[in-house]
Amino acid sequence: MFTVTKYPHATFCWADVSTTDTAAGKAFYTALFGWDAEDLPMGDGMFYTMFRKDGQYTAALSPMQPEMQAQGVPAHWQCYISVDDVDAAAAKVTELGGTVMMSPFEVFDSGRMAVIADPTGAPVMLWQARNHIGAGLINTVGAMSWNELQTRDTAAAAAFFKELFGWESQSDPEGSYFTFSNKGRRRMAGGMRPIAAEWGAVPPNWMPYFSVADCAESIAKVKELGGNVMVGPMESPGVGTLAVVQDPQGGVCTVIALLNPEPAWE
Repeated sequence: MFTVTKYPHATFCWADVSTTDTAAGKAFYTALFGWDAEDLPMGDGMFYTMFRKDGQYTAALSPMQPEMQAQGVPAHWQCYISVDDVDAAAAKVTELGGTVMMSPFEVFDSGRMAVIADPTGAPVMLWQARNHIGAGLINTVGAMSWNELQTRDTAAAAAFFKELFGWESQSDPEGSYFTFSNKGRRRMAGGMRPIAAEWGAVPPNWMPYFSVADCAESIAKVKELGGNVMVGPMESPGVGTLAVVQDPQGGVCTVIALLNPEPAWE
């Protein structure tokens, strides 16, 4: 079990799903990943649901804003990047060609955050931790293990994150998959792939991966719970077996059975 007590600057630390049906979302994800759920009041009768595994926070779920629901936006996952100074990071975004979608604001006593998008349009959250560091468990069954950008302009995205965070990008020979390294740390910061034409109107996005014990069993569970399997199962050589899955409200994430899980960022 790989526990985390502090995240380095410019590393992914959290993910939550914004959904149109919180009860259904909780039922799906607790059954799929074996999570426990804890509802925290947000005001106005709404709750932010924190998921736990083995006593550690793993991810969360929140109700989608009514105006987004009215626009027909499906449920979607959101990824968070830990930063030392969210105001300083957000201040650089516009000059680098990105967009500050929500300026830095306080989240109770948990931390301070901003919502930004890179120049290709993929939203991501910046998180400056106070009482909530993010996930206390990573790279083990039921925990987040990877984060991946899907975009139509990999060069623009790579240039943006290099200037914003100092990330360096490397690609396979075909240019079909990229990895981001974070200032020489052994563990990669995340991945990136180009959106293929056959995917249709998929918007640029960051997608979380969650570790599972057995990919085939998880796929069967997704179907049993009313979800969809969009891609897979497929083998990632030397990494594991994965599938892209969708919850009944439309939220998309990847499940992966890792061959050799790694601890944090030493």
